[in-house]
Amino acid sequence: MRRLDGLWSIARSGEWLTRARVRLWALALLGFSTVALVVVAATSNGWTDWQGRPLGTDFSCFWTAGLLVLDGRPALAFDPATLHGLLRATFGPDTAFYGWLYPPPFLLVAGLLALMPYPVALGLWLATTLALYLVALRALLRAASADGAAPAAAPDPLWLLLALAFPAVFVTAGHGQNGFLTAALFAGALAVVDRRPLLAGVLFGLLVYKPQFGLLIPVALVAGGRWRAVAAAAVTVAGLALLTLAAFGTEPWRAFLEGSGAVRTEVLEAGSAGWHKLHGVFAWTRMWGGAVLLAYALHGAVALVVGGAVAWIWHAGLPLSLRAAALLIGAFVVAPHSHDYDLMLLAPALAMLIVDGLRRGYHEGEKTLFAAVFVVPLFTRAVAEHTAIPLGTVAALTLFAAVLRRCNKVGRRENIDDVNDVAVSSREHLQTPAAS
Repeated sequence: MRRLDGLWSIARSGEWLTRARVRLWALALLGFSTVALVVVAATSNGWTDWQGRPLGTDFSCFWTAGLLVLDGRPALAFDPATLHGLLRATFGPDTAFYGWLYPPPFLLVAGLLALMPYPVALGLWLATTLALYLVALRALLRAASADGAAPAAAPDPLWLLLALAFPAVFVTAGHGQNGFLTAALFAGALAVVDRRPLLAGVLFGLLVYKPQFGLLIPVALVAGGRWRAVAAAAVTVAGLALLTLAAFGTEPWRAFLEGSGAVRTEVLEAGSAGWHKLHGVFAWTRMWGGAVLLAYALHGAVALVVGGAVAWIWHAGLPLSLRAAALLIGAFVVAPHSHDYDLMLLAPALAMLIVDGLRRGYHEGEKTLFAAVFVVPLFTRAVAEHTAIPLGTVAALTLFAAVLRRCNKVGRRENIDDVNDVAVSSREHLQTPAAS
């Protein structure tokens, strides 16, 4: 018992998390991820891995949907039979189905990718989106460190190692998915939202390809009075819609809207992809046997609470580090459909909490919490599959609670400082000769 008390005391203090240990474990995670990806690539034929699956698995639906775009049949990307037939013809008759679940604007990207051979397209996609993620994260770190003051110095070089070692990077690369791009657009928009709201709005608008993560963006922007960013985001979304209408006509939009109901019932409500692969209170409830209506009710209740908290944080004008962390985590929590590669949103969120911790000090247990959340993407799918514990959802909710705790303390401290400033000003005024 005494030993357990000692371990608990160490975990609460965070003293075990030294800079040397952080670097060592980050290098170990990055090394493991790099070796695993190299082995997969080396044992493939460039198109399929050693198990016969498309290299980059999910990326195969991006590329084959692009083939349909180049063939002048973009609407068929939303037809499961046609897309699966093309997947089998391209990668082998035993290829599993990787569905196209994206709105028509993302077909523009798919068409560009399909102009290249599959291995080249996959490599370029991952390299480009990873670079965007790193550039955007660095910009967000600088903005949060400055936060209205003089331009901050370059972030601690350790940030790059941590950004690359975050296990969701490995998961995203292994799936050939768009987690890097999602994190890059969020981080880039948040980095400039206070200084260049029009650019921030454009970047937020580009997230239309993953609309489930945009639910809280207007809530935050309106609550924070960022009206120019709201307008720019709306114009960007409308512009992308008009561009796809001009390029492809109305058929892809009709097919997308008609198929959205089937996606909701099969993927979200029935869990055809597997509940262990999904995150959120809805998936959590369904994985534990809850009815669909109960899942919607619980998810909706959590979304209302989280949305209200995000609105308060942005309306209160709290530091960028806390506003950004709240929106990033909140967007993930309220999304009804998210996978383990979407945990990439927690990378910039953790970065913001670390920035705030370095500035204002860490609360009891926070360092250990941040370290635990950092490694969660490596285990979340396996843990949920074998134990029915939704590790990713629990981690995100716990991290959001840590944000609220910080915001509450910052808000109370600022209120006390305001009261003290008024009191000092009043005393000085009463002591002047004019007052007497």
